[in-house]
Amino acid sequence: MFAFVLEIGTEELPARFLANAEAELGQRFGAAMAEKGIEFSGLSVCSTPRRLALYIERVAGQSTMREEVITGPPLKAAYDVGGRPTPAVEGFARSQGVAVEALFNLDTEKGVYLAVRKSLGGEPALGILAAICPAVIAALPFPKRMHWGSDPFTFARPIRWILAMLGDQTVPFCLGVLQSGASTCGHRVHGPGPFTLANASSYFTVLREQGKVSCSAEERLKIITERGDRLGEDKQGRILWKESLLEEVSGLCEHPVALMGGFDPSFLEVPREVLLTSMESHQKSFGVESKDGRLLPYFLTVLNIAPQDEGEVRRGWERVLRARLEDARFFWKTDLETGFDAWLEALNSVIYLAPLGSMGDKSRRIESLCAWIAGNIAVPGGEKPIAAAAAADAALAGRLCKADLVSAMVKEFDTLQGVMGGIYALRAGKSAAAARAIAEQYLPAGPDSPVPSSLCGAILSMADKADTLVGCFGLGMIPTGAADPYALRRAALGIARILEEKGLRLDVSALFSAALAAYGDIRWKSEPDQFMHRLNDFFASRLKNYFTGKGAETLLVEAVLGADSADVKGAAGRLAALAEFARADDFGQAVLTFKRAANIIRKQGQEEGQAPLDGLYERALFQDEAEAALADEIERVAPVFNELWDKEAYGELFGLLRRLRPFVDAFFDQVMVMCKEEDLRRNRLNLLQALVSRLGRLADFSALQM
Repeated sequence: MFAFVLEIGTEELPARFLANAEAELGQRFGAAMAEKGIEFSGLSVCSTPRRLALYIERVAGQSTMREEVITGPPLKAAYDVGGRPTPAVEGFARSQGVAVEALFNLDTEKGVYLAVRKSLGGEPALGILAAICPAVIAALPFPKRMHWGSDPFTFARPIRWILAMLGDQTVPFCLGVLQSGASTCGHRVHGPGPFTLANASSYFTVLREQGKVSCSAEERLKIITERGDRLGEDKQGRILWKESLLEEVSGLCEHPVALMGGFDPSFLEVPREVLLTSMESHQKSFGVESKDGRLLPYFLTVLNIAPQDEGEVRRGWERVLRARLEDARFFWKTDLETGFDAWLEALNSVIYLAPLGSMGDKSRRIESLCAWIAGNIAVPGGEKPIAAAAAADAALAGRLCKADLVSAMVKEFDTLQGVMGGIYALRAGKSAAAARAIAEQYLPAGPDSPVPSSLCGAILSMADKADTLVGCFGLGMIPTGAADPYALRRAALGIARILEEKGLRLDVSALFSAALAAYGDIRWKSEPDQFMHRLNDFFASRLKNYFTGKGAETLLVEAVLGADSADVKGAAGRLAALAEFARADDFGQAVLTFKRAANIIRKQGQEEGQAPLDGLYERALFQDEAEAALADEIERVAPVFNELWDKEAYGELFGLLRRLRPFVDAFFDQVMVMCKEEDLRRNRLNLLQALVSRLGRLADFSALQM
């Protein structure tokens, strides 16, 4: 067994490329090795801005030996009347490189065939690796590829060297105009190289000791955080580590050196969010806070070099950051002098979507929609409408929510939209609830992002998303495949998550209708009935994906949403209860019973010329005891069902199926539902409708397959 190393040396790769490139290199190379029958163990992948490297601790010297039986022509066509081999047999033997005498008879399901037994494998690993390496490198996916000079080969960045070794031998191959070799390069300043390896097993030692490179991302993260924490403690504070930024700066260096700098304490008058955004976005630096959570006038940055004069380097970083902070302070003071009145007026000149008016129009629609939601939403343990003060705060937040889009600060730091609106609202003396809602309006920003923490924030977020969904569907801007330029899938998922995670009850279809009404006399691309139907179906599909993404069974989700997809909180509760019921031993038989009733009603509803069933039956038309018994039980269960429904006791509601099932089974055993007499048939259908209309509120049993 031999060690193997493959290193692709490049110009600096973007940090965002590295994680995916590592995963692809490891997966593709391992799969290729397994396909070629080379045994190996201990595969690892690492990267820096200037290299992608794959290392395998143990690789077999040759591919695994195996025996393979290859079938040829059938025996009945193998020899002529004289017993001589036919041309087909001779050609088969020749193609396999054996004599005809080496062929043997093989019994198969289709009859007897001639076959040959061949020993395969045993090929030198060096030659196999020489073919695998260029194929895998060429196939690595990147968001963007380029070529340089006259070389047609493309890669994420120009390749400068290729190291490929198996034990003490170079794995020979060409990649474009480059030839693989046994040399690597280190850090551009501290250990440029090149360094020739005596053996693949010395790769990490040479890179670390001579090249001064930390090849492992985990190692670089450890170096950065350990030194950073020590520097933070020296200032009686702690570093505000941001995971995404930490990964980025780790991908920007090969020889990480953490450096602490400072800035004038007068800049602390600028909001904390602005200072941190300026440090993190523009300077790739981390803020520092005191033990009690106050921002301190320091920052931590990460260098890719150990400076000879650390003080001079620090002063350079401080000069650059000071310029950024001066800009931020200027924007802050400018915005404080401007205020909401000017911003709201300016929104009228900012186009939202041409047919849908300006951002001023959108903010007024959101204001009215927030008021509607406040009057129609139910909170856990509370009644609707919510308190008048909360409703007023939500409407105020809706009116002001987009004002900061035209502020000087957000024009410079667009990631602070909403956040700055909340800060400015507090400074302007608006209610704390409205200010907090403005800051939370864009939550959740993704599947893993938190939902708004406040009720007003939840109302504002849903109003904004509903306005966008209705407007885009009305204009025919509906997501197709992977294309979703207006993030409508995320908007629908956001509404679902807010309602489910905060335990709020709101009819989503009514919410969309209220959003449509707020648009007034807009000229839509299609009739409102058409695109609103598509929007409700779209929301139901996103809700289905949401529930199945959390691990729920697809059939159970479809059954629950088939009953009602507009009440997200109720759907979540019914889904949990149905999942529990599905684990019971009698679930299958119960489903078959009630599915039969649901299917009869559905089929009747599809027949043309039939008046809708209303669930009203006449006892005088009953001819069988099973009919009367079922009617009696439905009437006894009805008040219990309504009481449990009001309590959202969905588990107990599914439990009622056990009470009803014997009566339904007896009805189907003893009564001919689709009899010839029209009055009897319709009366029996209405009896089933009285049953199904209640059970259909729990789930669409016809969607369950048993």
